[in-house]
Amino acid sequence: MKAILFVGHGSRDHEGNDQIREFIQNLRPNVDESILVETCFLEFERPTVGQGIDLCVEKGATDIAVIPIMLLQAGHSKIHIPGAIDEAKEKYPHVSFTYGRPIGIHEEALNILQTRLIEAGEDLDLPSDNTAILLLGRGGSDPDANSDLYKIGRLLWEKTKYTIVEPAFMGVTDPLVNAGIERCIKLGAKKVVILPYFLFTGILIKRLEELVSEFQQSYPDIEFQLAGYFGFHPKLQTILLDRAEEALQGDVKMNCDTCQYRINAMEFIDHHHHHEHDHDHGHHHDHHHHHHHDHEHHHHHHDEVKAGNTK
Repeated sequence: MKAILFVGHGSRDHEGNDQIREFIQNLRPNVDESILVETCFLEFERPTVGQGIDLCVEKGATDIAVIPIMLLQAGHSKIHIPGAIDEAKEKYPHVSFTYGRPIGIHEEALNILQTRLIEAGEDLDLPSDNTAILLLGRGGSDPDANSDLYKIGRLLWEKTKYTIVEPAFMGVTDPLVNAGIERCIKLGAKKVVILPYFLFTGILIKRLEELVSEFQQSYPDIEFQLAGYFGFHPKLQTILLDRAEEALQGDVKMNCDTCQYRINAMEFIDHHHHHEHDHDHGHHHDHHHHHHHDHEHHHHHHDEVKAGNTK
């Protein structure tokens, strides 16, 4: 039996974890009934990835596609999920595992960002000259993941008529959100629309809501608006179904076993990372590195899969 095991990041905020569960529950009718669908979490919530795999095997799965519900790749998707899969391969030699890609720089992710701007009252084809978009990511220690936010910002700039689209980060790396806003204002912005590149709610989204009020007080002459995070956008289903179908068909163009980042990092990271994972560093792990050879593959594969997978 085939199984899809979706891996959410996990949050100290239970509402965020519940949103992931609800999202997968809503996605379930779009997957063939013969395929088992389960959800697990990297941290702060159970079942863990290992427990999720155990559950799939207990229910009779012999082929398991592990699909990360993450925007881009960094430590978690490069190191910790493959580590859990390696352990499961030793534990269950009769089960075959396929590791799917994170969401990555996907056309539908850009469409979701544009939808959230329109919902915030923006006209993407005729924006005000003095309106800036601050594209806000989590920020992390992986330079490739951080650079991908800049790529997404550029693609968003290409698809809209805004003259100012600035990336910034909530933590770990610069420019932080405050510096990003200062930059927008120096560039002449009278209105700043903060566009979160986040999947679901959590501690950081709730902190961001407080920050916007603080910005409004600090810059009384500037208008601030907070656009919505990805949440339950139907195109998010399309992306994750794409990723699941790739994995089930064995057509994943990414190999973490040969990723130089992972090989080098494994020398310094405890393989049993999840046992010592209670401290709060959820501020930077959703933004993940996108392997370079994925880019040339994406459009070709998406065109192939899309027709049969937008149920």
